[in-house]
Amino acid sequence: MSTPKRGRGAAGRPLHSEAPNPVDIHVGARVRLRRTLLGMSQEKLGDALRLTFQQVQKYERGANRISASRLFDLSRVLDVPVSFFDDMSEATTAAAATDDVCTASADSSEPDPMAKRETLELVRAYYRINDPSVRKRLFEMTKVLGRSSSPGSRTFWRGNLTGFAI
Repeated sequence: MSTPKRGRGAAGRPLHSEAPNPVDIHVGARVRLRRTLLGMSQEKLGDALRLTFQQVQKYERGANRISASRLFDLSRVLDVPVSFFDDMSEATTAAAATDDVCTASADSSEPDPMAKRETLELVRAYYRINDPSVRKRLFEMTKVLGRSSSPGSRTFWRGNLTGFAI
C-alpha cells in the first residue's frame, strides 16, 4: 500500500499553499479590468455565467482557477478574445515559470496604472464620447500632453490647442 505524496502538487506548487499562482492572479485581474471597464457588477457577470458573485470575486482575486471552458464563456460575456486574458508582463511570466507564488506587482516599484480607479473612470468617460472624431482629437491631445509633461520636460504645455477645439 503506497502512501500519498506530500509536498508538491501537479504544477510543482505546494499542495496546501495559501497564495494563489501568479497566472491565476493575472487572469483574475484581467477579468476585473474588463468587467469594470464595461461598468458591469460582479453580480451581473455572475448571472451571465450562472455563478454567484462570490465565485466571480474568487476568480478575480485568483483564489480559484478559471477553467478553459469558463475562460471561453468569460470572453464571450465580456466581449473580448480569449487572448485578452494572456497579456502578461515579463515579471508575472517569470514568477509563474519559477513557481514563485508572490505576486508580480510586489516586485515592481510602480503600481499597475490599469489597476487604478482613475484609469478605469477615464477610459469609461472616453468611450462615452459618441463622436469618433472628438474621441480621436482628445486621444491625440492626450498623447501630446503626455509627451510634454514627461520627466525632464521643463514646460507643461508650449503649444497651440486650436487644433484640439471641440
